[in-house]
Amino acid sequence: MSVLERVQADVRTAMKAGERERAAALRMVVDSLQQDAKLGEGDEVAVLQRERKKRLEAAEAFGDAGREEQAAAERLEVGLIEAYLPQQLSDEELAELVEAALAETGATEQKQMGQVMSALMPKLGGRADGKRVSAAVREKLGS
Repeated sequence: MSVLERVQADVRTAMKAGERERAAALRMVVDSLQQDAKLGEGDEVAVLQRERKKRLEAAEAFGDAGREEQAAAERLEVGLIEAYLPQQLSDEELAELVEAALAETGATEQKQMGQVMSALMPKLGGRADGKRVSAAVREKLGS
């Protein structure tokens, strides 16, 4: 069962249970996944990560503006989206993969970070946020 099918089933379940807010949030995820499928890109994990990132940024902006109710709603949506993402890598697992990518590319300097990221990101399969990965690579390269 694809992620889209799982989310659609959860929308139906939420509607039957009378959970309007949850159903509305899940519908937005369904819309994003369907739009991506129409474009032929078909990377559900990338869509979920993008939507998660949007919600986190919105929650931070609302929080900074003192609009806690909206920030809480965005954080709720983040939690819903995260339930469909693959299990995230631990710091230790990420460090091991970064070390392997450094060895593979032979990178030793900060200016080679792009090579390391290009080798590393496809191996992660959405199991780590890009910002977190780049920070780990930067640390290993000794920024």
